[in-house]
Amino acid sequence: MTHRKNVKILLEDGHEFNGFSFGGTDSAAGEVVFNTSMTGYPENLTDPSYKGQILVATYPLIGNYGVPEVPVESGLFSPFESGKVQISGLIISDYSSKYSHWNAAKSLSDWLTEHNIPGVCGVDTRKLTRIIREKGTMLGKIIIDRDIAFYDPNKDNIVSQVSINNRQIYGDGRIRILLIDFGAKNNIIRCLVKRGTTVYRVPWDFRFDPADFDGIVLSNGPGDPKMCRETIDTTRKIIQGDTPTFGICLGSQIMALAAGADTYKLKYGHRSQNQPVLMTGTNRCFITSQNHGYAVNPDTLPADWTSFFVNLNDNTCEGIRHKYKPFLSVQFHPEASAGPVDTEFLFDDFLDMVKQKTR
Repeated sequence: MTHRKNVKILLEDGHEFNGFSFGGTDSAAGEVVFNTSMTGYPENLTDPSYKGQILVATYPLIGNYGVPEVPVESGLFSPFESGKVQISGLIISDYSSKYSHWNAAKSLSDWLTEHNIPGVCGVDTRKLTRIIREKGTMLGKIIIDRDIAFYDPNKDNIVSQVSINNRQIYGDGRIRILLIDFGAKNNIIRCLVKRGTTVYRVPWDFRFDPADFDGIVLSNGPGDPKMCRETIDTTRKIIQGDTPTFGICLGSQIMALAAGADTYKLKYGHRSQNQPVLMTGTNRCFITSQNHGYAVNPDTLPADWTSFFVNLNDNTCEGIRHKYKPFLSVQFHPEASAGPVDTEFLFDDFLDMVKQKTR
């Protein structure tokens, strides 16, 4: 570790924690959330859905396998979910400064320092997580050399900060898929391209004619879905037609809002790789990766829509689908990297709908 400064973590309710810096040296503020994943920290830290958030890793062993090289795969950074670290700060219990893995190129400390993202170790993350579980997600700040103001990312349209600015094209398949980028994880594109599609990735507020594409994917992303008013209006026009559409995470919430349903903020969100969900009307249960702070209220769904999956931990809605038209969405991540991949078949189901429409 190149840095060993004393660090203070301050929550908006007055709780304070002390630790040591092992990353960037600037103070940071944001929404404090926790993730229970045991592996996959390079993927988690580059997930745009974490934009504006200070991430608490509950697993006590972080940094043990370092950070891999950044090869280019089909124009996408791999194995990362975007081209940079997206979190505002990282809080952990014990940092493994001596990493060991066959594809490790650098330490987690060096990686965070390169991106000037503060990392804090030596923190009682169990106590911190219990506070969040009992009181709910709250604002916080990491104070290193200077104090700063609290920052609430949910009051901003942070989707506009993580979406691309210009259209990008991936693959050369016959099927044309429009991916509306709210902060899309790279693995969504990989999952579509390897299934023989051409993916047209466009900004979150892109204007288009659904008839120009065989299918549409509404990606994951950060923040409050109600901040994406332009895309809600666009999605409302999409579901008035019949172009097959698949929503993921934030995309699921936007589809629900466009249909006339409502969304609400969860107490502390779902952020883990081990959330069990049940496909409604069946006995099929899947273990899923999740990262969201908002959910759809299924009681507000119009008559033509129904719940698709339900979370078996708290019975929250984990997806919706139209009863007659080719529209479906899920709150979890079927493209999950670093896993599990139990629900990747949903990409096949979506493309089957597309193929039926294009025959």
